[in-house]
Amino acid sequence: MKSESRRRALGEPPHTPAAAAGSKMHHCSDCGKSFTKIAVLKRHRHIHTGEKLYHCDQCEKSFTQQGNLKSHQHVHTGVKPYNCEQCGKSFTQQGSLRSHQRIHTGVKPYHCDQCGKSFNHQNSFRIHQRVHTGEKLYHCEQCGKIFSHQSSLKRHQHIHTGERPYHCEQCGKSFTQQGNLRLHQRVHTGVKPYHCEQCGKSFTQQEHLKLHQRIHTGEKPYPCKQCGKSFTQQDHLKVHQRIHTGEKPYYCEQCGKSFTHQSYFRIHQSIHTGVKPYYCEQCGKSFTHQNNFRIHQRIHTGVKPYHCEQCGKSFNCQSSLKSHQRIHTGEKPYYCEQCGKSFTHQSNFRIHQRIHTGEKPYHCEQCGKSFTQQGSLKSHQRIHTGEKPYPCKQCGKSFSAQSALLSHQQSHTGQKLYLCGHCGRSYVYQSSLRNHKCSKIQP
Repeated sequence: MKSESRRRALGEPPHTPAAAAGSKMHHCSDCGKSFTKIAVLKRHRHIHTGEKLYHCDQCEKSFTQQGNLKSHQHVHTGVKPYNCEQCGKSFTQQGSLRSHQRIHTGVKPYHCDQCGKSFNHQNSFRIHQRVHTGEKLYHCEQCGKIFSHQSSLKRHQHIHTGERPYHCEQCGKSFTQQGNLRLHQRVHTGVKPYHCEQCGKSFTQQEHLKLHQRIHTGEKPYPCKQCGKSFTQQDHLKVHQRIHTGEKPYYCEQCGKSFTHQSYFRIHQSIHTGVKPYYCEQCGKSFTHQNNFRIHQRIHTGVKPYHCEQCGKSFNCQSSLKSHQRIHTGEKPYYCEQCGKSFTHQSNFRIHQRIHTGEKPYHCEQCGKSFTQQGSLKSHQRIHTGEKPYPCKQCGKSFSAQSALLSHQQSHTGQKLYLCGHCGRSYVYQSSLRNHKCSKIQP
């Protein structure tokens, strides 16, 4: 037993029966914490001095307490002596087992007084409190960004180092974060643990489920401050805002064209490369974009999932339904500033603009004639090929253009659709009406 004079020299309280009975008589002069045993106080003081007396022979890591060293050595030996009786999972430390058991019991002993949220780990609780305090302790020396979690800083640093320490054993793809690797592995396993209770659709990520659920709720939490349009995803709002700012961040180095969407840019690049990776096995047609390929497949399957509530007509793509609905609403959102004409379809508006610009981008390689529309070029090329793909079912006569077939069919029905506004005379063919009008104009 130490002498009383030595205890006083060390700044320790005198030995008393109360101390021996379990009272906390040994106080830390740095932080005021009290201990029942002097040995525990000594170990505690290493926290303040930074002294780490216990060294790992295998990795040279050091610890302030011998118990921590023993727990650490399990990392090298692989020993996990603490087992969960409910699920069989094993742990290297008893504290880790206790924290894990709260998953089964549902106990969350750490409560936030500010927002009422509860946590099963004290460390998670401490990190959460930084949301309210705004405290960010971890700084990136390369870019100055600050983080509230040390783990967030470590993940962020992979951006600067380019390090991707998490590798997929099945395809070799690497990731900066372990969580991203886990999500990626579901591509191979097919696991989709997040289910929509309303339609039964499943997802690999919880975030994707949340976004999907907005289809059912109609929630669009991201409004555009300039035009009031709302979006289900923040990324969609950011892309939309480029309409107002005119920003086109995706630039094609080959032709100089710029794009607001990365997806549009990728599709455009296929023009230069000629790559069409999506191949239809039924008809042999290829596509540059997967979405266009999916829509095309509905031609073969006959699937038309988009229905008009007003007339019951169905369509194989959503854009066709939207265009169709303008027939009922009378909406013509595409306005020509040069002549004032309006259009229901953007494609028709673009073709119309060529009347004013004189642009004829479709050229016949055989005779050099140019056209404003691709369809007009195809019809013209039949003059050279002699192809007549539109046969009359009544007499067998064939035509190179569908419009010519429709005019011909009126000769069988006797229907006269073309009426002269001056004399009231009707004609089967539009050309006959034109000739009639010319005869009236001639002196």
